[in-house]
Amino acid sequence: MKVPLLDLRPPLEELRDEIVEAVTQVIDSTRYIMGPEIERLEKEIAEYCGTADAVGASSGTDALLLSLMVLDVGPGDIVLTSNFSFFATAGVVARLNATPFFVDIDPGTYNIDPKQLRITLAGMDEETRKRVKAIIPVHLYGQCADMAEIIDIAGEFDIPIIEDGAQAIGAECEINGKTRRAGSMGDFGCFSFFPTKNLGGVGDGGIVTVNKPELAELLRLKRVHGGERKYYHRVIGGNFRLDPIQATVIRVKLPRLYKWHKQRKKNADYYNKLFGEAGLGGKVRTPQIEHIQSLQNPHIYNQYVIRAERRDELQSFLTENEIAVAIYYPLPFHLQECFLHLGGKAGDFPVSEAAAREVLALPVYPGMSREMQETVVEKIAEFYQA
Repeated sequence: MKVPLLDLRPPLEELRDEIVEAVTQVIDSTRYIMGPEIERLEKEIAEYCGTADAVGASSGTDALLLSLMVLDVGPGDIVLTSNFSFFATAGVVARLNATPFFVDIDPGTYNIDPKQLRITLAGMDEETRKRVKAIIPVHLYGQCADMAEIIDIAGEFDIPIIEDGAQAIGAECEINGKTRRAGSMGDFGCFSFFPTKNLGGVGDGGIVTVNKPELAELLRLKRVHGGERKYYHRVIGGNFRLDPIQATVIRVKLPRLYKWHKQRKKNADYYNKLFGEAGLGGKVRTPQIEHIQSLQNPHIYNQYVIRAERRDELQSFLTENEIAVAIYYPLPFHLQECFLHLGGKAGDFPVSEAAAREVLALPVYPGMSREMQETVVEKIAEFYQA
């Protein structure tokens, strides 16, 4: 049986008429830049995430970049972030000629390790620590980082937090006994509407969630070249506007997001059951979830990621058997060619390096059949039992 890594058609077919009608209304309105669809989506995303406001952006990458620009991050500044993520997390820091300072990850969740974050800050001299302008924790694969600890550390050192929630809209964690959603816990929450995300558009798009009105004002100012009115520019910004066609598609999809999260969780639970019955003797480790009984969505499974012995051989075997899998991510930041000037070398971040050798994402999208999942696990078992 052929199993794709992702199939966008089931939700598209379900919503096709509604999406076409909504997009047609935008086209017929001739309001192709900004406009009411952006404002409505911003209000709805803020309500969904539990924040005071949200500001649409042209992509998840630009959401991060825009947040850093609001903090005036620039040459000589340092931004602390996870060593294991999609490139944009670190790339936006370098684009501003600041220095990304990498922190190793928790071996179970793949998110930034608060213990290592504290060690990193404690190891800096006072002058270096003053240059730290932000911490970017990444909610990788759909599970929130340990925000309770990160918030305590950021508060102790007076450092703003930019949540990279590109893969985790709707993911929950608990802070001081209260359920909080990704994007509501830091100074900024950055999300992507890339088509493969749980809440994806039909092209690029993103959004930043905020609670402070002054930050929302600056975000809106800087996303339009820093101009409060046309041709008059108070600050330097950029063209970071969200397209209204993307906004209207996201608005159609947003009410279905809970259902899609539930379907992904159901698929993940079935994988866990199948792997538990497969008798692979520790050769495959399923995702580790920081379970809190009160949470509905501690993990939204943008990716279902296993750790596998002989990962590369397994990937080749599955590909040969028409089962699509992917590696997110094959190389930690400190070993990327563009960051070698920072002095990183093999062995510096052992947990990230081990994850890069072992992680493998399996199909988990809504609409995949149980027969597909059974085929995936059967073929994995066949590989290890050969």
